[in-house]
Amino acid sequence: HDKALPVGAHPLQLYSLATPNGVKVTVMLEELLAAGHAGAEYDAWLIEIGKGDQFGSGFVEANPNSKIPALVDRSGAEPLRVFESASILLYLAEKFGAFLPTGPARTEALNWLFWQMGSAPYLGGGFGHFYKYAPTKMEYPINRFTMETKRQLDVLNRNLADRAFMAGAEYSIADMAIWPWYGSLVLNGVYEAAEFL
Repeated sequence: HDKALPVGAHPLQLYSLATPNGVKVTVMLEELLAAGHAGAEYDAWLIEIGKGDQFGSGFVEANPNSKIPALVDRSGAEPLRVFESASILLYLAEKFGAFLPTGPARTEALNWLFWQMGSAPYLGGGFGHFYKYAPTKMEYPINRFTMETKRQLDVLNRNLADRAFMAGAEYSIADMAIWPWYGSLVLNGVYEAAEFL
């Protein structure tokens, strides 16, 4: 359907929803502002995926995959679209020179950022779907994705056993990407499954 995206007064326009993927980018933008980065001001616009906003022509122009979040950077001569949460986090980290360490820690942060992108679909689309949202509860997929989610939580526990943050001593975009999914899960913020897991 035809629907233009709203545009506010700030250079960065965020089109999102408070899902774990949407929260990642909001955390990054708020961290940039808290750290005093000029130019990180943004306007946030609600994309109601339950109402199909993500299929509007303006949103599809910002993200051809019709998934939240999407960011449009209007600070340059031409608006620049950035879509997929990890791409947005990496873009903002590089644009502002923040929350992405240098040297070997950079590679480690990117390892964990992309680990999250590859692992979370098993948590959300697998475990979360079959445990919480599927209209019919089926034992096999619940068991399958429960064990995978537990395995992923173990991977995180082992990595954090001897370091403060995912990539080592520095807070990074890897932590911002992982927390809304896995931190929220263990605090019972998503799927109401903490005790079950």
